[in-house]
Amino acid sequence: MQPPMTGRTRQSAHARASLAPQARAAVLALVCGLLAGCSLLGGGNQRESSTIYAPDPRVAPDPAWPSADWQLTISPASAARMIDSLRIAVRPVPAEVQVYKGASWSKPPTQMLEDSILRTLEDSGKLRAVARQGRGIEGDYRLVMDLRRFEAEYAGAAVPSATIEVSAKLLHPVDRQAVASRTFLVAEPAVGTAVPEVVSAFDTALAEASRQIAGWVLASGAQHEQQPH
Repeated sequence: MQPPMTGRTRQSAHARASLAPQARAAVLALVCGLLAGCSLLGGGNQRESSTIYAPDPRVAPDPAWPSADWQLTISPASAARMIDSLRIAVRPVPAEVQVYKGASWSKPPTQMLEDSILRTLEDSGKLRAVARQGRGIEGDYRLVMDLRRFEAEYAGAAVPSATIEVSAKLLHPVDRQAVASRTFLVAEPAVGTAVPEVVSAFDTALAEASRQIAGWVLASGAQHEQQPH
């Protein structure tokens, strides 16, 4: 038989009951906050102010590039989700990837790559026409790219290098074959560790990758055109 509940015990029970939901809510909020913080590599939270960077490389055409009497389409580049992120990735050690706090790209790296190569080929004047796939022109050749790396990598150095790795294939749709394939790797050391210095290195690296890929496309297409098909 339980003892009768006095006025004081009733008040204590009521207080505990009213505090229980508040305590649960506080614990839940704390756990959610910790999880949100851990989900962002490199620290910070989603409400922090962020500087948006937009590399805009301009590539001077190489006079040695061959002129081509054919049209090229560029397929949307593919990449793993973590690589094709607006967050600026940095690899302090080989097995660890973080992002720079308070900094982001203006558009995904695959789009930056496509834009830069398209502009490089357009400005070169070496092709009869070049456009993204599905933009109204019939391509004699198609450029397909897989962006494997787009990150600042320390690799044991005091400053990181803007590292871009692209696997590219030049396809000839009529023959249904790959005319050429090649992997491009560019690593441009930054002058320092500050984010603007790293972004400047990315601008240079993207320009160099675009220059190499554009020249390779023109040379590979020219070589294939000389063959019977």
